[in-house]
Amino acid sequence: MDIMLFHSMYGLRPAVHAGADRLRAAGHYVRVPDLYEGQTAATVEEGIALKDKIGKEELLRRAILAAAPYSERGLLYAGFSLGGSIAQTLALGDEKARGLLLLHGTSDIAENAAVDELPVQLHVADPDPFESHDWLNSWYLRMRQIGADVEIYPYQGAGHLYTDPELPDYDEAAAERTWRTALGFIDSL
Repeated sequence: MDIMLFHSMYGLRPAVHAGADRLRAAGHYVRVPDLYEGQTAATVEEGIALKDKIGKEELLRRAILAAAPYSERGLLYAGFSLGGSIAQTLALGDEKARGLLLLHGTSDIAENAAVDELPVQLHVADPDPFESHDWLNSWYLRMRQIGADVEIYPYQGAGHLYTDPELPDYDEAAAERTWRTALGFIDSL
């Protein structure tokens, strides 16, 4: 499977490369674009500031440019938190998308979005400060309305970016369950 994996608001950190390496070890071809062009953040506040400085439109432009040369093949879009939001936007706009893997984050859904049974898997902390239960319920219903085939895996007690061992949110058991489940999802596509 060709996978386009987007980093979180922390930037392209070792945990993103480690996730890509897990996917590669399972036989997948993974591209990990650096939407921050070498910059990384050490804290949530720095990450938010960096994301805001670059701007949502520029981040989407960079993501589209990174994915465009490979989209004809049919990509699985994936991302961590902010990267999940970006992956979702691209997958919903790409009629050849083969799937969407969201780790820790979702995004608004365009009014005119429509997909044909796009497989979607979301892994999210429960509770998550960035993905409230009300938001996730609305998001799930809207994704189903536009034609997505959605699975949500909540991880009770885990922190927001629980797959990154360098962050305080890290939860080893939840991270391992996430990767096992995600690899099964990708292999089923």
